[in-house]
Amino acid sequence: MGLQPLEFSDCYLDSPWFRERIRAHEAELERTNKFIKELIKDGKNLIAATKSLSAAQRKFAHSLRDFKFEFIGDAETDDERCIDASLREFSNFLKNLEEQREIMALSVTETLIKPLEKFRKEQLGAVKEEKKKFDKETEKNYSVIDKHLNLSAKKKDSHLQEADIQVEQNRQHFYELSLEYVCKLQEIQERKKFEFVEPMLSFFQGMFTFYHQGHELAKDFNHYKMELQINIQNTRNRFEGTRSEVEELMNKIRQNPKDHKRASQFTAEGYLYVQEKRPPPFGSSWVKHYCMYRKAAKKFNIIPFEHRSGGKLGDGEVFFLKECTRRHTDSIDRRFCFDVEAADRPGVSLTMQAFSEEERKQWLEALGGKEALFPSFNRAIIPRPEGSAQLDKMGFTILRKCISAVETRGINDQGLYRVVGVSSKVQRLLSMLMDVKTCNEVDLENSIDWEVKTITSALKQYLRSLPEPLMTYELHGDFIVPAKSGSPESRVNAIHFLVHKLPEKNKEMLDILVKHLTNVSNHSKQNLMTVANLGVVFGPTLMRPQEETVAAIMDLKFQNIVVEILIENHEKIFRTLPDATLPEPVTLSASPPNAPPRQSKRQGQRTKRPVAVYNLCLELEDGDRPNLPKEDTPPSSLDSFSSPSPMAAAAHGPPGPDKNHLLADGGTFGDWASTVPSQARSSTVQWLNPQAATTPSCNTAVTPPSPKLASFPLSLPATVADKPPESVINRKARAVYPCEAEHSSELSFEIGAIFEDVQTSREPGWLEGTLNGKRGLIPQNYVKLL
Repeated sequence: MGLQPLEFSDCYLDSPWFRERIRAHEAELERTNKFIKELIKDGKNLIAATKSLSAAQRKFAHSLRDFKFEFIGDAETDDERCIDASLREFSNFLKNLEEQREIMALSVTETLIKPLEKFRKEQLGAVKEEKKKFDKETEKNYSVIDKHLNLSAKKKDSHLQEADIQVEQNRQHFYELSLEYVCKLQEIQERKKFEFVEPMLSFFQGMFTFYHQGHELAKDFNHYKMELQINIQNTRNRFEGTRSEVEELMNKIRQNPKDHKRASQFTAEGYLYVQEKRPPPFGSSWVKHYCMYRKAAKKFNIIPFEHRSGGKLGDGEVFFLKECTRRHTDSIDRRFCFDVEAADRPGVSLTMQAFSEEERKQWLEALGGKEALFPSFNRAIIPRPEGSAQLDKMGFTILRKCISAVETRGINDQGLYRVVGVSSKVQRLLSMLMDVKTCNEVDLENSIDWEVKTITSALKQYLRSLPEPLMTYELHGDFIVPAKSGSPESRVNAIHFLVHKLPEKNKEMLDILVKHLTNVSNHSKQNLMTVANLGVVFGPTLMRPQEETVAAIMDLKFQNIVVEILIENHEKIFRTLPDATLPEPVTLSASPPNAPPRQSKRQGQRTKRPVAVYNLCLELEDGDRPNLPKEDTPPSSLDSFSSPSPMAAAAHGPPGPDKNHLLADGGTFGDWASTVPSQARSSTVQWLNPQAATTPSCNTAVTPPSPKLASFPLSLPATVADKPPESVINRKARAVYPCEAEHSSELSFEIGAIFEDVQTSREPGWLEGTLNGKRGLIPQNYVKLL
């Protein structure tokens, strides 16, 4: 049973049972008061914990936002860019979530803590004050009564009557106070039900609002999540293919490392110990150096490098070789030694020690010593062994028979072209198909002897056995370049153009195969072979570099993208000619314009201009380069860096006038630094659509410039980027290259932007102009005057 009601009539009787009922009500209010006090304390702790959680989440989001994945090579795929950007998306998601949590924390204070504190202070506090008055009046009332009843009856009547009146008035005041107190007790018991519960309801409403907002954020995030899962799956598939290729190359090099040495610009290079003589009594010491020698120039570079001290690089030296002499062990207490004499330092002779007798003989041969018994350090690229497969009438017959059988029997087979057949059966089928006597006897469409996976594996094996990949060695680098950058439209245009540069037989066979792959992808709901999956399978089959290197294998993912573009745009690429109205394609070997140097000595001074068009090369910032001596270089020296294959050539355009010529023939440390692997340069073609969007996003292939990535704009025909006259006043100009400002005084703009009031700037090589109401500096060679 609950609390008994307090009757007003009982206030006059003031019975012991009435007093018990009052104490029960008072005890309940005291319990309520303690509970609310504890609840307020817990609520404040909840707010503090919420703020701590929010701070931790925000710190976590901040860490996600600041991290950036590094990639191997000189470009990322669209999938990799989206994965890289995903951390910022996660960060933004958490940030939005914490904003809602902050709103919820504020609502807890306003809707729960403050109302409860007000109720406790104004209502329960008022009852406490009434109780004090009631207890005080009770004490006073019964003290007066006791005193009054102790009066002697012998007192005068007037005195007794006056005392009676006073007692009656006191009792009446007590009764009125008792009535008010009883009313207040019962009122507060009823009031607490809504005064307490209503703030709780508001609190939970705020909490539900927060979770609802989280649900809405999750719904908004769901579409991005699905796309990201596809990006991750595509990247994982490409990784699996790349890993198998890397492991295969590693095993080849492990078995025969000498046959897989990379072509080098140096006649000889490697580690040698150099004797450094010291004044007595210290004797001499032997210091390990990385040495590089060019036979044509007789130029010798040596750079001290110690692996054990964490890879500390010392100051290099350069000298020109006069002669080299083998040292016999009777003249020095060390093996594998030889002396070199410098032509530009008369009387200076260095004693060097190779790691083995074989290496010493190789160095002696390269340096023109007496023992020239071994071949040079520079080895030609080992050509792939030619198989019996040929791009002839028999090859087309094999292709058509296999495609017809696959489309008739297994177009809906799950994992088509991904599930491999038994190796022995595949080889037997391929041998029969390539034999003129047995080819016509093989019935692939109706025979149950040949499984579909055996047929698909035989088709892939035939394509791999061709002496040259179907998309040729010559155009391999050209196909890779547009897959690394540019808008989706410009990629399709570039590959469209390149396909029509293929030899006629190659293009015809590629057309037949890609048409079939398009049909396979149209049945992807049944066979699970999406365009991306087919790209993973046929990328390494249709394209491969002439030189097997890790850098080339890292481009496998871009080979896959090229195949994806072919499948998705088969009709346009193979049924129409390239659009002749588009600008002439330009080669990457053409010199791109470089932004002129700024004379200002303020912070953030420009040293080169990255532009978000095509990321062509990886280059050190000036601040990251070692202090190197500068030497003049004849332009023709760049030719000496060309590799026998397109993949081995560098994709760098010539440096601008404000940069150290790192690739110079007369350079020092730059000779060594320039051997960093890079992408194809020679005859590489870009098909640039000037109207294509260049805004970086996950949906476009344009990569924003980073501090370590120099992105040069491609050269347009000479008639487009005309050089403005030296003095320009109040002219208009149109942008022929996009540009991203690196300082507040410079303008950012896209291709086609029109500048007003263009004038020559005091900064050499720069113009001043107005774009969209903002005035700033413009690189002179990025615009054409109108």
